[in-house]
Amino acid sequence: MTLSRRRIAIVGAGLSGLSCAGSLCLGGAEVQLFDKSRGPGGRMSTRRVETPLGTVSFDHGAQYFTARGDGFRAEVARWAAEGLAAPWPAAGPEAWVGIPSMNTPVKALAEGQSIAWSTAVEALSRDGDAWRLKTPEGLSRPFDSVVLALPAEQAAALLSGWDADLAARAAASRTAPCWTVMAAFGERLPIATDTLGEDGVLGWAARNSAKPGRGEPEAWVLQASPDWSRHHLEDPAEAVGQALLAAFAGRIGAPLPEPMVLQAHRWRYARSSAGSDLALWSGAAQLGCCGDWLAGPRIECAWDSGQALAQLMTGKARE
Repeated sequence: MTLSRRRIAIVGAGLSGLSCAGSLCLGGAEVQLFDKSRGPGGRMSTRRVETPLGTVSFDHGAQYFTARGDGFRAEVARWAAEGLAAPWPAAGPEAWVGIPSMNTPVKALAEGQSIAWSTAVEALSRDGDAWRLKTPEGLSRPFDSVVLALPAEQAAALLSGWDADLAARAAASRTAPCWTVMAAFGERLPIATDTLGEDGVLGWAARNSAKPGRGEPEAWVLQASPDWSRHHLEDPAEAVGQALLAAFAGRIGAPLPEPMVLQAHRWRYARSSAGSDLALWSGAAQLGCCGDWLAGPRIECAWDSGQALAQLMTGKARE
């Protein structure tokens, strides 16, 4: 079967899934993506909150990205040329961010793709030689191939019973959690720098409103360290918000004004560990996996993984 005749389902419309989808579509495949979220972003998500001073946005997932390989450098250069990304020197000489929000490049990749949002895939099933996806709405139409662009833990659950090798590889990977707190204030905080590094409780703090293209009321993103997040994973969001705000105040050595916004978001699967392969593909089962849990814990790695899986699938189609 040639690639141009293949019906491919991709579970997960984050950067790795969209990267893979884009390459497969260029080869003529018919691609349908499924994602449990309401819109594009994944760990490059942005949350917008209304305040008395206007709308405030928080990049509450990945804070920035770097481009080191030739392929992703070319992709980022395209984003920059289209006004979708810009350098952010406060995070380092190689740091980039999406503009006006972190999820802008992902939104651009999602344009023109067929995506079923707010659709959680609960299980895979076989119908003869075809795959069907079980969702709350029932079984999907048949597909020739399935790609899981999900965190390792979620991929392992869907793979169980279908491909022992892929399931074992996914189950062996571990992803560190991260609690993120979003805080907006009615006045600028007395902090000269726009970023703060790890100190035990806080893993990262950034003045989100100082990123290129923002210019909003004073907004900060506070991310707990992996160890703190792990030990407080099941704490109530309100308690986490107060704890990280207190740690932030202690770090800067000054009391904080009452925030206009204080919200916490728990990322159960935040920072992945690097695997030995960029992507996994079983031609016999017509199942594949991509994501930063395979390639490494950076935005670039997620994009590279999607590209690598598309190449594996394309090679299989040309046999």
